[in-house]
Amino acid sequence: MGAYLGLGLTVVLWGASFVALKILLQELEPAALTMARFAIGIAVLATVSAARRQLQAPHMRDLPWLALLGFLGITFHQWLQATGLQTASATVTSWIVATIPVFVALLGWLVLRERLGWWRVAGIALAAVGVSIVVSDGNLGGLLTGTTGTPGDVLIAISAVNWAVFTILSKRFMQHGDSLRPVTMMLYVMGFGWAFSLAWLGVAGGGQAILRLSASGWWAMAFLGIGCSGLAYLFWYDALDRIDATQAGVFLYFEPLATAAIAWPLLGEPVSWAMAVGGAAILAGVWMVNRTVSRAVRSTTR
Repeated sequence: MGAYLGLGLTVVLWGASFVALKILLQELEPAALTMARFAIGIAVLATVSAARRQLQAPHMRDLPWLALLGFLGITFHQWLQATGLQTASATVTSWIVATIPVFVALLGWLVLRERLGWWRVAGIALAAVGVSIVVSDGNLGGLLTGTTGTPGDVLIAISAVNWAVFTILSKRFMQHGDSLRPVTMMLYVMGFGWAFSLAWLGVAGGGQAILRLSASGWWAMAFLGIGCSGLAYLFWYDALDRIDATQAGVFLYFEPLATAAIAWPLLGEPVSWAMAVGGAAILAGVWMVNRTVSRAVRSTTR
């Protein structure tokens, strides 16, 4: 029961993260936001790992892998999402992010030569149609003429591909590395990502705006750092230690629904018929793809 409660909280936290990002982007640039958010997340993970006596020192040969994962999964990924959310809506973002398993399957076919099969191909096509409906708000012709969608939607789509790459590389590291516990591995990945975000902040500037955050900005920052970058990862990996990864993965289907429910009252983003129809197509397509994706790939998430 505790594992399912933790998974439910994780889905709500991750779903609400896009709303909190939209709020913070009104006051902070992406570089400053990323640096501050993951500084808090690192503190949470380090404190809990130390309290559990789970802190492990990585081997020197693993540091390049952890650095690469930190760049892809934290710095680059957050640049894509934070920059994309400046023009994309939180709800549309969550639906695009929900297609990550589709990109994992495509990368497995392109890079690892894994067989797709007609069922997975149909699922990929259905999810693609769903994303097109959501992004265009039902005006599919507008996508061809460039009159619908936003530049941010493109960046969010790239972030979904990037997270699929991060997922595959993370799983490969966990299979061939020196068996760091998943939460400890994520701590080091966040650490490298935070270090790279400091360099990004040095170039982009805007760090002084953190000191001028409003009360709502600080609440959003605390929510992202403590909740989304700290506790949510702990809940997720604790659940994976107790229940099957396939059961845990089912909870991720509800993440876009959590985003929509929170974005409507806080950001005024209504749920249109196109979003409902496109979202249903995305979930159906992802389910079709996930039916044949290995548990190993599904066990790594955002």
